[in-house]
Amino acid sequence: MNWTAVLEFARGPFFKVALLVFIAGMAYRIARIIMLGWKKDRVPPRGSKVEGAAISFLKGILIWPFIPWVKDTFKRNPIIYIAGGLFHLGLFVVLILGTAHMLVWKSLLGFGWATLPLPIVDWLAAVAIVAMIVLFIHRLTNPVMRLISGWPEWLNLLFVFLPMVTGYMMTHHLFFRYEVLFSLHMLSVNVMLIWIPISRISHFVFYFFSKAIHGADFGKRSVSP
Repeated sequence: MNWTAVLEFARGPFFKVALLVFIAGMAYRIARIIMLGWKKDRVPPRGSKVEGAAISFLKGILIWPFIPWVKDTFKRNPIIYIAGGLFHLGLFVVLILGTAHMLVWKSLLGFGWATLPLPIVDWLAAVAIVAMIVLFIHRLTNPVMRLISGWPEWLNLLFVFLPMVTGYMMTHHLFFRYEVLFSLHMLSVNVMLIWIPISRISHFVFYFFSKAIHGADFGKRSVSP
């Protein structure tokens, strides 16, 4: 197989199509949410919606699941909170603060930003991969998680895991030639981009909507979100 041709296809037309599908799909879903509107308040607010939304965002950013005394997270399900938190942290650092991905963002947005040293990004990428394996095993062995897991949940894990592990292997030149790993990485990224708008992975966008709406609802009642 001519992996150079595969890489050119994956980085070129396939990536452009996948990115277009991702943008169009997410725009459509966001538009549908906005068109639902905001229910009219029939009771005079006792507090500020803006303040409630701001507090809700700050708590979501600053209070991490690694803090065991917040809402008794360890008593509920420590594996999901810790492994899930480590995975999201590692994924954020790799996608946003890794130099290679920042350059991709720069090519798309027209501007860049400071990044973290490669050893830090590399270590967090490894942590995220291990965390995903832990989450997979937990979903497979926990009776409740196994019961509520259908094929979309398994595909979510697979389509996020493959770009992470192929990217890590590519960075360290593991097992296969660089062009093979780069091709596999780009192919898996493109598939993930197409999958995101029709899956629950899209929660990374709708998270901000839910935080704003719930925070505003708590704020107008003058209670802490």
